[in-house]
Amino acid sequence: MNSNPSETLDTAVPMRALLAGARRKESALLELARKLVLAESPSDDKAAVDACVGIAAEAGRGLGGRIKLHRQRGYGDVLEARFGPRTRSKGQNQKPTLLLGHLDTVWPVGTLRHMPCRIADGRLWGPGTLDMKVGVAMALTAVEMLAEADLLTRETILLLNSDEEIGSPISRPITESIARECSAVFVLEPAQGLAYKTARKGTGNWRIDIRGVAAHAGVDFEKGASALRELARVIEAVSDWTELKRGLTVSVGIAGGGSKTNVIPAEALAEVDVRIAKKGDGLRIERRFRALKAVDKRCALTIDGGINRPPMERTRGTAKLFAQARLLAGELGIDLQEASTGGASDGNFTSALGIPTLDGMGAVGEGAHASHESILLEHLAPRTTLLAGMLAQSS
Repeated sequence: MNSNPSETLDTAVPMRALLAGARRKESALLELARKLVLAESPSDDKAAVDACVGIAAEAGRGLGGRIKLHRQRGYGDVLEARFGPRTRSKGQNQKPTLLLGHLDTVWPVGTLRHMPCRIADGRLWGPGTLDMKVGVAMALTAVEMLAEADLLTRETILLLNSDEEIGSPISRPITESIARECSAVFVLEPAQGLAYKTARKGTGNWRIDIRGVAAHAGVDFEKGASALRELARVIEAVSDWTELKRGLTVSVGIAGGGSKTNVIPAEALAEVDVRIAKKGDGLRIERRFRALKAVDKRCALTIDGGINRPPMERTRGTAKLFAQARLLAGELGIDLQEASTGGASDGNFTSALGIPTLDGMGAVGEGAHASHESILLEHLAPRTTLLAGMLAQSS
């Protein structure tokens, strides 16, 4: 993607001074990140997620943040922390900026035993480092830097969700409600290489259950209706909906059925992943799933699912945010690029509301959801400075 970096910034931001401050705070940033990583927080373990949320809440209070916990029963609590002047205070009419992240991970409790949190080879290693606890520590450090430099002149909201890795079933309405207050959203997900993300695909998931007719494969073959054969037809049909040039993919990731080799299978299932680059394609795919019928009329299909996250399309507002970031990065000697990705984040929700959303503003590293998950320390201070500069520019 190309952008036009020829715009001029409305307000000078002391990027070199901020970078010096970020380097001074790097040890403290890493210590906070380490505390968050050591508080293992799989999405399905409320007590574990709440413990991690508590660490972030304590750090936010230490910076003078106005803390609110959105209490949940089945999932971890959602943390909302507000910094800087209150939006509705006298003389303060600017909308806030939203820093958006999550504290849940894909890693079960006990992962640290074989994936210890450690610094080695210029990296911080451990489960959840890249996705995205270091990004959370960066955000809190950026707020602290601006407050100390008297540059936090607009209210900044840090929202940390507890269920992002499983589709944000309870946090989505909270995210959307708070985002509607804001003029811009900065998402703390990891970088795409070294780039910020200006577009993401939307995601959908479907499950197709097929009911056939069981029969003895030798004695009563003709009386059976094979659910597995119908499954094969279904897989071919939905897979043919892929349109690579449109960024639309339909992938059957799980499939199976049957009971014994000498029985015509009466049951089968498929689970389908869908990725869309355009909002309209989501509506089209949903109609296609609703219209899907069995070829063998003795079989019945039960279809559940839908689009979970709308696409984050590259809008004019997002492009403007990136142009600002590129100019600020240039002051640090960074040639910042933009990228799109097939993965989704909570930024998809805010972008779909029409709010300028810039993603991938967290750490640089590799191995998200993998055993070599880690972040590169050399990029930590510059990336934190750039995040702080964008917050200051928004103020």
